[in-house]
Amino acid sequence: MDARALTALACALLFWASAFVGIRAALPGYDPGDLALLRFTVASLSLVPFALIRRMRPPRLADVPAIFLHGFFGFFVYHVSLNYGERTVSAASACFMIGAIPVFSALLSAFFLKEKLSRQTLLGIAVSMAGLLVIANAEGQGFSFNPDAWFVILAALSESIYFVCIKPRLKRGPWDDDPRRYDPLSYTTYTLWAGMLLMLIFAPGLPGAVAAAPLSATLSVVYLGIFPGSVAYLCWNYGLSRGDVGKVASSQYLMPGIAMLLGWVWLREMPPALAVAGGILALSGVVVVNTGSLMKRVRAGCTTVSGGKIPESAADK
Repeated sequence: MDARALTALACALLFWASAFVGIRAALPGYDPGDLALLRFTVASLSLVPFALIRRMRPPRLADVPAIFLHGFFGFFVYHVSLNYGERTVSAASACFMIGAIPVFSALLSAFFLKEKLSRQTLLGIAVSMAGLLVIANAEGQGFSFNPDAWFVILAALSESIYFVCIKPRLKRGPWDDDPRRYDPLSYTTYTLWAGMLLMLIFAPGLPGAVAAAPLSATLSVVYLGIFPGSVAYLCWNYGLSRGDVGKVASSQYLMPGIAMLLGWVWLREMPPALAVAGGILALSGVVVVNTGSLMKRVRAGCTTVSGGKIPESAADK
């Protein structure tokens, strides 16, 4: 991986980790719904020049209902729920909990796509769930469950539904010329726009919220919309196109640590020590789940394409 790709990857991780901190910084000035709408209005507008320059093909009319359904889970439910959760859950703890998305995705894939779960995957799921419970209790008063943690768990579950559902809609690689499929960045853009339109239910209160909010909170929302909301996706896809998929994806394990550092620098916020321990436990479970999935693909062998062979893991991307 060249220096540009590494820089792009580092920027994506930094921006996404900072989103958890930015939400905490903006919430004193905005309600969770207003925050989501303003953030993704900014993100949607910032993606328009990119879409025009790239000449993204418009979505097929038949795909519009699915795009809105995916936007509902991947952006509307995910971000509104995360905002509600972060009213009292620290940025680093929220990042640890969202990091368990692969665990929920594995469960959903088993239920809806009938994918078999290995013993290793089941062990990883159990470990990760235990870690989530530890975080939720550590973020409460004393050793009691923090109710807002349920919103973060709902956000993780919703994003998992999004990832599982969009998989059939995405091109499997540059060799895939099926017109019914989209490249990942284009489809993410369309579902983001759809999610923003669904957030318009919060529009009546937004002008008053902007007028009453302190400038620091509004600037935090603008930052969330431009950098974690759009620029990070561009950086991530650039790094992904020039690096090993497995190594690039594994770099996401660094995000909770980055979020913890940024939370201390930006907000002087540190999660409880028990929450950090639970986060490490949850991420350990995710590593076990991902390793089990990787070994399953290796045992499955290769997928033949046009007389050549590519690793099946690459075909899934």
